[in-house]
Amino acid sequence: MSPRQALNWDTDGRNWPLRQLSSFIETPRLRWHVQWAKHPNPRATSILLLHGTGASTHSWRGLIPLLSDNYTVIAIDFPGHGFTSMPQAADVPTLFSIPGMAAGVAELLTQMQIKPDIIVGHSAGAAVACMLSLNGHCQPQRLVSLNGALLPLDGVAGQIFSPLAKVLIKAPWVPELFAWQAARPSVLHKLMEGTGSQLDDEGRKLYQTLISNPSHSQAALYMMAHWDLQTFWERLRSLQDPLSLIVGSQDWIVPPSVAYRVAETLPHLRTQDVISLPNLGHLAHEEQAEWVANVIWPMGQPSTRASGI
Repeated sequence: MSPRQALNWDTDGRNWPLRQLSSFIETPRLRWHVQWAKHPNPRATSILLLHGTGASTHSWRGLIPLLSDNYTVIAIDFPGHGFTSMPQAADVPTLFSIPGMAAGVAELLTQMQIKPDIIVGHSAGAAVACMLSLNGHCQPQRLVSLNGALLPLDGVAGQIFSPLAKVLIKAPWVPELFAWQAARPSVLHKLMEGTGSQLDDEGRKLYQTLISNPSHSQAALYMMAHWDLQTFWERLRSLQDPLSLIVGSQDWIVPPSVAYRVAETLPHLRTQDVISLPNLGHLAHEEQAEWVANVIWPMGQPSTRASGI
C-alpha cells in the first residue's frame, strides 16, 4: 500500500460540520476521528451512527443536533475515511472486511467506555452495525438500517463488482486518477445524481472534498474489495436483535427491494415493517434529517439505562 496524503484536520477540516464535537481517539491499530455529543444525563440512551462507503461523519450533520437533545450521540469515521487514519498494510484485509471493521469499531467503543443502546447504520454502515451484534461486540436495544446494503448485488453487477475492486486496488494509480476526475464538478454531479438524492450546496462541497482526496478514495476502494456480502447475508439470517428497516423510495444505489427481501427472510420481521420515506434517495438522512430523526425517535425513547461500561 503506497502512502498517500490524507485529509488534514487543520486545513480540510477547518470548517467541518460540528467540528466542536470532534476528537481523536487512539486504539492499537488506528487513530479515529469521533464526533461525540454527550448528553448531560450520564444515564441517557446512547446512539452510535455508522456512515456508508465513501462518506464520513459529515453525513450526520443534520441528524446529530436533532438527536442530541435527548440522547448521547457518537458518530465516527471508518478506517481511512474522512479524518480517521489509514491502517497499516498488514491490517488492510481485516480492517476493511465486515467482521474486521466491526471488531475495529468495538475496540474504539471499549476505549471510549461506551456500550451503545441503539446503532444506526447507513448503507454499508448497516452491515457493520448488524455484525457488531452478530459477533457479540454489542448488545443494542435496537439496530436501525438506513438504506442498508445488507444483500449481495444481483446479476452481472454482483459477479464483477468485488472482483473488479480487488484488481483496481493493485493498481497504485487508480485512487489518484479517481480523485483527479472527481475534482471536476460534472463528475460529482453524476455521482450525486446516481444516489437519487438532492443535496444542498454544503453537502455537495463536502463530498467534493472527500472524493477528490486520493487517500479517502483508496479507503473506499479497499472497503469495496474486501466486502463479502454473501457470507454476511448467511450470518444475518440468524440475527435476533430488533431491526428497523428505513428506505428512501428513490434510492438508486441500494433499491428498497433489498429491505423488503430482508424483512421477508428474517423470522421476526414482516414486509409491513419496512418504513419508506417518499421522494428521498440513498442519502435520505442528509436530504431530510428531521424525517429520519422522527422515525428513529419512537423506536428508542430516551431511557435511564446506563450507557457506560
